Amino acid sequence: MTALSILWLLIAAALTAFTVIVLTNLAAYPRLRLGPAAPPSVSVLLPARNEARVIGATVTSLLASSTAIRELIVLDDGSTDGTADLAYAAASGDPRLRVITGAALPAGWLGKNWACHQLSQAAQGDLLLFTDADVAWRPGAIEGLIALRARLGADLLSVWPTQATVSWAERLVIPLITFADWAYLPVLAVHHVTRPAWAAAAFSAAIGQCLLFTREAYGRSGGHAAVRASIIDDVDLARRAKALGLRLRLAEADGLVACRMYHNWPEVRDGFAKNILAGHGGLGPLMASSVFHIVVFLLPYLFGGLALIGWPAAGVGPGALSWLALAAWAIALRAITAWTAGQRIRDALWLAASVVLMSLIAGRALIWRFTGGPVWKGRAAPTKL
Repeated sequence: MTALSILWLLIAAALTAFTVIVLTNLAAYPRLRLGPAAPPSVSVLLPARNEARVIGATVTSLLASSTAIRELIVLDDGSTDGTADLAYAAASGDPRLRVITGAALPAGWLGKNWACHQLSQAAQGDLLLFTDADVAWRPGAIEGLIALRARLGADLLSVWPTQATVSWAERLVIPLITFADWAYLPVLAVHHVTRPAWAAAAFSAAIGQCLLFTREAYGRSGGHAAVRASIIDDVDLARRAKALGLRLRLAEADGLVACRMYHNWPEVRDGFAKNILAGHGGLGPLMASSVFHIVVFLLPYLFGGLALIGWPAAGVGPGALSWLALAAWAIALRAITAWTAGQRIRDALWLAASVVLMSLIAGRALIWRFTGGPVWKGRAAPTKL
């Protein structure tokens, strides 16, 4: 067997594993549904730093979406664009809104974690829902969230919002979050693998756009104070929850919760680059991941093209159709995961371009690793891993 044949089999094995995970998740992933009326028990906690672009619409839609909201607390984290005033104006006198001014950032804390910690101290509800200023909630979605948490028995429930994408950079990069979630992470393992500790940590995930804690579970976990220096606070909160024996559950929003994270290539590039090193656990794993994705998702195009023009010669390795079948297989998986999350299925055809862009993002993170960046919303974020 030639080296190229072995490489083909290894790529096919990786795609087979992804396929098994996707099919399992299709059967097992909980889905958010509109819920019945619920008593006002939820404190919605929203950190906001220079969010004038979205804060008004978010406050208006949140307050109109649910009677289960006991209070909506917005923490104005040193904004210079009138975020607080816009939030007040959008509430139109609704007494459930409170806007608090964030205290100075202490040493050893990241800005968002400090803001969420302050919000948790101000909250009075039985349930604590952390969300972001760019997240939109349909009427009935919060009631559905409450009902789903009860049905799943979750101490921490994180729901993946449907990601709205407009610009080409958003369309090519942001859906890879969904692809990774559905093709790399078996939801049953996230829910039920608790030992050994390394496996529980490996099969942990959450997204800060929607974190619903019971008050008791948040306190037991140590809350954001326990992850004060983490740039991936959502994932680390999920890991702590599982380590402490709390029930972590994930669900898909099915369009009831939506978010437009970024608006152009610089925002997409820097937003992903600031997290990607920590998300992979360090420099070595990030480099290994980049090589893996280039091999699995780009080399089939290269060798398929070379085979079409007559190289390698017959008998040396798989033919063009065999290589291109791998590329089509990967595109099909990307398309299925897009369909599950209400994203553009046709954008799956550009999977190879998506991998190239993610490689550029990884490169930017590596540059920052050695030059002291990044700066996000006026604050430096850590990169020394």
